[in-house]
Amino acid sequence: MSPKAVNVRVLTMDSELEFAIQPNTTGKQLFDQVVKTIALREIWFFGLQYTDSKDFPCWLKLNKKVLGQDIKKNSPQTLTFKFRARFFPEEVSEELIQEITQKLFFLQVKESILTEEIYCPPETCVLLASYAMQAKHGDFNDENHRPGSLVNERLLPKRVMEQFQLSPEEWEKRVVNWWKEHRGMLKEEAMLEYLKIAQDLEMYGVNYFDIRNKKGTELYLGVDALGLNIYDKQDRLTPKIGFPWSEIRNISFNDKKFVIKPMERKSPDFIFYAPRLRINRRILSLCMGNHELYMRRRKADSIEVQQMKAQAQEEKMARLQERERIQAEIERRKQAEQEREAMRRKVDDLERSAAEARRGEYYFNVSVMGSVKSVPNIWGRTGPITATYILTFYHISNNQLASLEDQSRITKELEEKRKQAEEAQLRLKQEREEAEREHERMMERVRYEQEEKDKIVQEIEQARRLADQKAVEAQQKENEARELEEQLREAKLRVLQAQQHPNNHTNNNHYTEHPGEYGNPMEDEESDEEENNSSRNGRGVELLTNEYASRHEENRTTATTKDLNMKRKLEEERKCLRQQQKKAETREDKIYRENIFDQGIDKYQTLKKIRQGTVKRRIDEFEAM
Repeated sequence: MSPKAVNVRVLTMDSELEFAIQPNTTGKQLFDQVVKTIALREIWFFGLQYTDSKDFPCWLKLNKKVLGQDIKKNSPQTLTFKFRARFFPEEVSEELIQEITQKLFFLQVKESILTEEIYCPPETCVLLASYAMQAKHGDFNDENHRPGSLVNERLLPKRVMEQFQLSPEEWEKRVVNWWKEHRGMLKEEAMLEYLKIAQDLEMYGVNYFDIRNKKGTELYLGVDALGLNIYDKQDRLTPKIGFPWSEIRNISFNDKKFVIKPMERKSPDFIFYAPRLRINRRILSLCMGNHELYMRRRKADSIEVQQMKAQAQEEKMARLQERERIQAEIERRKQAEQEREAMRRKVDDLERSAAEARRGEYYFNVSVMGSVKSVPNIWGRTGPITATYILTFYHISNNQLASLEDQSRITKELEEKRKQAEEAQLRLKQEREEAEREHERMMERVRYEQEEKDKIVQEIEQARRLADQKAVEAQQKENEARELEEQLREAKLRVLQAQQHPNNHTNNNHYTEHPGEYGNPMEDEESDEEENNSSRNGRGVELLTNEYASRHEENRTTATTKDLNMKRKLEEERKCLRQQQKKAETREDKIYRENIFDQGIDKYQTLKKIRQGTVKRRIDEFEAM
């Protein structure tokens, strides 16, 4: 390793990666190395997060050198980054294609709920915990998951566990009751079900910023995948005013003043103020990325995305077929075990019958021989006296003779039964050995098929890796060409602006989209030193927006609303928990209850409500807050 190389530690949600970078390594080169290592292709959602020298969280700028950015060092020779989702999808089941992408989102969202960055009502926390257990452990098993085995698991937010009079064991029991209902669900399916419920939570995917309106009222600006929303300082669950991305034409800022120009030319500008210039840069960067993804979702998929979806569908079908094969094999083994057990019981019964037959014959012989030995040996013979001699020289009554004949007949029958039992036992033993040989042959065939399948899977995986490598190389070349084209376009634009406005030094960065491709917008923040030394003039982006873009999100329904059985069970869970409540509801609990149960409006109904009316009327409402 070169003496000038610097160690970099990248923490994903489920692993820790280490790299060595050179002084001239750019953010994009490091980012590309990370996504290549974890085999991630849906790169447009993610970024590298770090803490700067003033302990502020920042996103690594991809178009600048890594060592040229204000990164706080945890140790003299190591830089630490977190690989995190920066932009969130509207509909996880449609947009998250790769299994690795779903897993990273699942782990990040779960962490946000457990640490209470995202508010989740108690009953939904229990349901989500059950999906998390299915995703981690698979089907619930009475032998492996005995009472108390989940006590050390992080199941619920601390707020929820402290709010009710329930012990950890009682919480575990509630989670297990839900968990049992997920039997047969693949771990990947459980993660997706978790995300489908979590995405309906009001704070999911929202970045909040402190702002003021012209009156100086302190408010929150919420930036998410669906647009910009305004929140009251006391309520981060219920937005008061909303603007979808399709209504926004231009975003810019000048010092701490942020200006949004609506698509409606007659509408006034939407203006707010941030406490620091750095905040405006972050808002601008976040708006760029979310707007781009919002508009792309309303267009046809690119070739790359179509290929990924086709491959994901093939992999899903392969997993389903494999699950069906395994399930069928489990059923065959179970049936074979049942047959073997039935055969064993039958053999035991026959052996028991044979043993009883042998005991009956023995007792009969002893009885006869005992009566014979009691007869005097009148002939002076030596040795045992048999019944033949006795019958020859002694008069025996008809009844006694009949009794002896019956005993002789019983002896013969018992002997016959014993022989039949031995023959049946031998036959069953042969059948059992044949069944075992057949089972061995079947297992050998299964092993052979599995080896062949593994070989095919390895060949497919090798071909896929080769194709991915070529696709990455092609994408890198395409990105480099696009960057050069963008730089050339911006240079021409600056020259044109300088010719038109020789005294105007405002730096306008126009944000344009490239059809059919996903970008990974560069973070355009500056350090405090750059901020203090630079001019206070603004930056802006012109958004290529289709004002007629679909706003189907306003008519969506939540996952729990679609599933009536789940909705009913959640209501029962909520009522049961309220009976165990020991602490008062939090502010978020009260707001959620008023919205859902008192007013009957969920996240998407609220979204539709706050977007009603003209843009001008909503801006006037914002100014009056």
